[in-house]
Amino acid sequence: MSFIKKIFEGKIDENVHKQFTRFGKGDFGGRALVSFRKTAEGIKVNGSFEYANDFASLAVELGGGKVSGKVFSKEGISSVMSSNNIKGYSETKRGGLFYQNNIEEQNLNEEQLKALLENSYFCLLDMLGKDFELKTKKNLPKPGKGGKGKMDTKFCQLDISEKYWSAVKALFFWDFPECKKGTASHEYIINELVLPQGEKDFEKIRVMAKRRGKIIRSIEADGSEKKVEKEIIV
Repeated sequence: MSFIKKIFEGKIDENVHKQFTRFGKGDFGGRALVSFRKTAEGIKVNGSFEYANDFASLAVELGGGKVSGKVFSKEGISSVMSSNNIKGYSETKRGGLFYQNNIEEQNLNEEQLKALLENSYFCLLDMLGKDFELKTKKNLPKPGKGGKGKMDTKFCQLDISEKYWSAVKALFFWDFPECKKGTASHEYIINELVLPQGEKDFEKIRVMAKRRGKIIRSIEADGSEKKVEKEIIV
């Protein structure tokens, strides 16, 4: 389930929370953009960087394949890679925030990929499997970069067989009517930071704080438009 769908179904978890740790109070438009277009060859799905893990998770569910790229993690995962026979190497934390784990091009199965995802913060992977190809850019945008017209709407690019449309729709476009092309974007309105009690470390406070406000989902399907709002504490 994509992190946006989790929000609208009230299933907030750590993966949803981490999407908001870069935000303070304010109005943040043009976020979490995802689009699709049906063609004679299949379906093309594009998404901004927020969806990197969701795109990777979908590709994993399709069985994996030839894989390469980067995995960012909060802790070193060399032992995870070694125990799962994943070729690559880890670097020390970049800027004190994440380890960068470089994944060499290789064939990885579903279980190996799940081990990577379960221990990652962001998965920036390219995958080529049966009936799908995923391409993901390899550098996360700087915090604060975004907004309408500024987001890289092709940070994640997935070409996939039309036979998987039901899975794609359920993840990203569950509230769309049947159509040939569509786009969803989101506005985050954060009115309050709910701070953890008793914590003194400013960085931990920023990461642990919950954001209270609402999210506005704007969808466009074959030219028709609608908006849906959801109160959030994430």
